[in-house]
Amino acid sequence: MKFGILVNEGPFTHQASDTAYQFTKAALEKGHEIHRVFFYHDGVNNANKLSEPQSDDRNLVRLWSDLGKEHDLDLVVCVAAALRRGIKDEILAEGFHISGLGQLIESGIQADRLVVFGD
Repeated sequence: MKFGILVNEGPFTHQASDTAYQFTKAALEKGHEIHRVFFYHDGVNNANKLSEPQSDDRNLVRLWSDLGKEHDLDLVVCVAAALRRGIKDEILAEGFHISGLGQLIESGIQADRLVVFGD
């Protein structure tokens, strides 16, 4: 099955980003395809390489980057949501790129299922 993933929450405020990451990782391990991971609303904070979690906390920015690199995932950050939060190309973590909502629409069309994490 081909999944599109939509992440609407940041890495430090809700469980949604953790759950999205775990779901994506598990789907890949089971042989499913991930069409795209689209970060929207506060979810764009998952791409901010300037975030520094405590040493005993998980680093979702790094985890998403590593998963993206390992599986050649398309990690897309919504341009409007990013700019509203001060996130520009120069502070994106490795593997993320900024694009528009058309990428989300395309993912909804191309994937068998679009799975949404967060409000």
